[in-house]
Amino acid sequence: MSTQKHFPYVNNKMFAEKVDLSNIAHHVGTPFYCYSNTAIRQNFQAYEHAFSSQDTLICYAVKANGNQAVLSTLAKIGSGADVVSMGEILRARAAGIPAEKIVYSGVAKAEVEIEYALNEGIFQFNVESEPELELISQVAKRLDKVAAIAIRINPDVCANTHAKISTGKSENKFGVPISKARLAYKQAASLPNIKVQGVDVHIGSQLTELAPFQEAYQRIAQLIVELRSDGHDISVVDIGGGLGITYLDESIPSKQAYADVAQAQLSHLGCKIVIEPGRSLLGNAGVLVSSVVFVKTGEERQFLILDVGMNDLVRPSMYDAYHEILAVDNSSTELKTYDVVGPVCETGDTFAKARTVKESKSGDLIAIMSCGAYGAVMSSTYNTRMLAPEVMVKENEFAIIRQRPSYEAVINADNVPSWV
Repeated sequence: MSTQKHFPYVNNKMFAEKVDLSNIAHHVGTPFYCYSNTAIRQNFQAYEHAFSSQDTLICYAVKANGNQAVLSTLAKIGSGADVVSMGEILRARAAGIPAEKIVYSGVAKAEVEIEYALNEGIFQFNVESEPELELISQVAKRLDKVAAIAIRINPDVCANTHAKISTGKSENKFGVPISKARLAYKQAASLPNIKVQGVDVHIGSQLTELAPFQEAYQRIAQLIVELRSDGHDISVVDIGGGLGITYLDESIPSKQAYADVAQAQLSHLGCKIVIEPGRSLLGNAGVLVSSVVFVKTGEERQFLILDVGMNDLVRPSMYDAYHEILAVDNSSTELKTYDVVGPVCETGDTFAKARTVKESKSGDLIAIMSCGAYGAVMSSTYNTRMLAPEVMVKENEFAIIRQRPSYEAVINADNVPSWV
């Protein structure tokens, strides 16, 4: 079972910090996302402490959860941002994250996005390909600006994670193969308005072992030595993110153990280290609360039908991801085995099969755990279902940080041409 210290049971009622989740449900309705502000801050501070002996820039991976309240929380305690689009730069800047703490990743940066990032004065472009490098140079020259870059290196390291979130193998779309790295850096150095300053590596997400990090960092350290011998002034190494969280019973290395691996492989180089945590900051800082609509008895099994669907949380459908499912009211002693499903007209709208949970009835509240990352940010209005609102809790207070939209607002976003 995952550890959810910021969502404890108090007298058999699940709380978010010091707020009863059933009280939030009464005010907001279900389904809704709920985040612990304290958990977010403590997770960030654990990284700060672990890397305190090194010159480090912690850039939160905005793709994990881009809510402005989340970003503002992190901005106020000194976080930078790892972004993958112009929209995420806008989000980060709106939340108060300085441009000089932003690194721009992503495999398909468009010209308008590169121009915006250059005008903002971001810290670094993490370049994914030679054509992108050329485009950045062209835009920077046109604007009479200098683009600081690192090239993302694909080290061909198996991350031992889900195939859809593994990014460091040779068959993945990300980065420049390590075998071509020195040629790519030679090209970068020859281009106008390009400042070669770093090397970037990111091998995947939800890693539960340190060995893949160690192997990747060893290869990157050797590459930096070679690049310096070629005359490149490498002063930054971006080591990516990817440290996992506990969804079920995974044993996750501590942030200190992760930092120790990075230091052991890279500290002798004297580089600034950039890290890009996402899931490990937000994942276990959030839950998704829903209501039981029906309990249905089928031919071979019972179904616990919730008011939350795959449009709200796509990870189980997309990745076969496991999420702990708990009763908000834990007072019942009876257990039942259900297929836990949602209302969307897809067989894939299933959160768990043959899952044993507390016996439930219509109206009971259910918490789907570890939903702070890649939950709300990946949601949609499929089946014209309204996006679930998001709530943040700090100690004994809660606030709605994204409202549930109205049907009218969603429908009126469409335009009907006069000729229809």
